[in-house]
Amino acid sequence: MNENKRIRIAITHGDTNSIGYELIFKTFAEPEMLELCTPIIYGSPKVATYHRNALNIEANFTIIKDASEAQNGRLNLLPVFDDEIKVELGVPSEEAGVAGLRAVDKALEDYRKGLFDVLVTAPIDNNEHFHFSGQSRYIEDHLDTEEQGLSVLINDGLRIALATRNLPLRQVAESISKASIVNNVSALFKTLRRDFRLSCPRIAVLGLNPKAGDNGLLGSEEQEIILPAIDELVENGIQAFGPYPADTFFGCNDAEQFDGILAMYYEQGLAPFRTLSSCHGIMYTAGLSLIRTAAEIPNSLALAGKGIADELPFRHAIYLAIDIFRNRAEYDAPMGNPLPKLYKERRDESDKVRFAIPRKREDRTPNNGESRNTKETH
Repeated sequence: MNENKRIRIAITHGDTNSIGYELIFKTFAEPEMLELCTPIIYGSPKVATYHRNALNIEANFTIIKDASEAQNGRLNLLPVFDDEIKVELGVPSEEAGVAGLRAVDKALEDYRKGLFDVLVTAPIDNNEHFHFSGQSRYIEDHLDTEEQGLSVLINDGLRIALATRNLPLRQVAESISKASIVNNVSALFKTLRRDFRLSCPRIAVLGLNPKAGDNGLLGSEEQEIILPAIDELVENGIQAFGPYPADTFFGCNDAEQFDGILAMYYEQGLAPFRTLSSCHGIMYTAGLSLIRTAAEIPNSLALAGKGIADELPFRHAIYLAIDIFRNRAEYDAPMGNPLPKLYKERRDESDKVRFAIPRKREDRTPNNGESRNTKETH
């Protein structure tokens, strides 16, 4: 891959009453951002102009009719609808939320056509006027693929994956199984290797129940579900450890010893993530062919219209998407250029013998009669 090629980044404008355009305009006010990538904003010129004027931000954008027309060095804006939309900054509404999802729909349509490389989404809040499953789940459900997404919170060295998403707490226990934990940790393992280029990642698995002093855990899921899952993962060559009670795990800085963490439910991972992070982090939807990141900014609607939204997490979401795109290309490159065969296939298989690799000798038993243990222990 040409390292100097500008990566095409699709950016959806998010809830039209929220901070999406503020984040976009502030981020690309830095000239080096346009030297790093070619942005394609999926949104509305009218809404963008309203935000620009209301916030008194100096920002120029070029309107394009198709993503293929995106030009380097410009903030390209692709209209996803022409109808009028009422903009009330900071006010939750169904119309504003739907407008945000329409941008996602158009971006996914263009992704199937190969018109951009990575996707970064601006915030859409789930509120009393607009209920939806979250953008991670929405994207996964509308990609028309069998791939299973995995939400991963990223910041300051933390990578916390979520075993369940957007569930009432009473439903978490029944949603967790040995198979689901094995699948989620395996997906996180692959992500850490391919997307973050960690050759042998160590993964911590949190427990579901709190620890009850010296009497153990307040529940049986750890012994019946999580431990057997960890044993299977270790047998599969994955360095998985646990289960750890979440309070002591984060309170004693054990998280620093691991490359990735699997939390059993949203709040279990999100609460320590926000507490330990120096600033708002990034949400990455792993496990998909589409690379999608987003700034993890709580209560974004409450910031709208005030000009105080911090664009740094959004900028880092763009950086991360670019890094993952390049890491994948580097990781996949050897697979795309396999070595040629040492022989030509023939009906007569006798030639294969000439090029066969001799079998390795089995380890001999040491003189003291003890068998040699070659299995790595952890």
